[in-house]
Amino acid sequence: MKNLLIILTLFFLGSTFNEDESVTWSEAKLTWVDFKGAPDSESDAVALTASGITFGYSVKTSGERIVDFSTTVEAHFYPNKSWYLKDKANAHILAHEQLHFDITELYARQFRAQIKKLKVNQNVKEQMNRLHATINEAVNDTQRRYDEETDHSMNREMQKEWRITIQKELSKFEDYKSL
Repeated sequence: MKNLLIILTLFFLGSTFNEDESVTWSEAKLTWVDFKGAPDSESDAVALTASGITFGYSVKTSGERIVDFSTTVEAHFYPNKSWYLKDKANAHILAHEQLHFDITELYARQFRAQIKKLKVNQNVKEQMNRLHATINEAVNDTQRRYDEETDHSMNREMQKEWRITIQKELSKFEDYKSL
């Protein structure tokens, strides 16, 4: 019977972990050293990645009217909530985990692009909150589809196709990369 490696990914969207360390997405790739959490002995998974999009905004008012707004959107990896089994992990599984983080960054860029299109108005807070909810739903759906289609990294051909697709999409949104 073929051994099946299961890789789980947790996504903490719209949440912050003030007491926990986080790594903001960058061109630098994750390494196993970044996975600092204790493995779940009850899990069949080989690795677990905790990543998510943090979002915040502020509005400037004049009287009771909104006259300007600013936002922050970042893709984060949470080392203390991410783990792996040293005896079963390899470079292929790490690449699968990295792509989960890259997918999170892709949706952070898409979110930034949508926010950039917003005009100052009296409903801008509600508009941003709706965009945030939509992005959270979309990234969750994509992450689930990624794991299903790649069979949690076991389908190497699909893994390669996803890597190419996500890299192309990240390039399309290069102008919305966080500085």
